[in-house]
Amino acid sequence: MNKTELVAAIAAKEGIEKKCAEKAVNAVVAAITDALANGEKVQLVGFGTFEVRERAEKAARNPKTGEAITVPATKIPAFKAGQGLKNLVK
Repeated sequence: MNKTELVAAIAAKEGIEKKCAEKAVNAVVAAITDALANGEKVQLVGFGTFEVRERAEKAARNPKTGEAITVPATKIPAFKAGQGLKNLVK
């Protein structure tokens, strides 16, 4: 399901216009994005948790040349499914 299909599904389920559903989806995505950019965690009980995780610096090899390189530390967004979502997917 892509964003357009999600908007259509929300509009159909709630009986609202697609334009309103699209605004709601955009607002939710923006709120989650802003929170993660500020280093905050977003918990949706029964659904899951969005958070920022840190990856440590590590040694690796360039597959083309075999040369040893260092991959710098970085931060990445992550999602952990909640128990309710896990049970529904089973």
